[in-house]
Amino acid sequence: MIVLTKLDGQRVAVNEDLLVFAEKTPDTVITMTSGQRLMVKESLDEIVRMAADFRARASPARVPEGVPHG
Repeated sequence: MIVLTKLDGQRVAVNEDLLVFAEKTPDTVITMTSGQRLMVKESLDEIVRMAADFRARASPARVPEGVPHG
């Protein structure tokens, strides 16, 4: 999950797997798979970075092919 800040200052944890897209309108609006929309203070770049960081931490380390492991 990533933690975002609503325009009223309330912090919310969002399952980043459920994000469909984010847009700048001029506020940043994220749209979830359910169709729910949420306006947040974070920029598009921040949301992309947070989602990428979360995925990097959540994904198991991968061993390149041909490299012995174990």
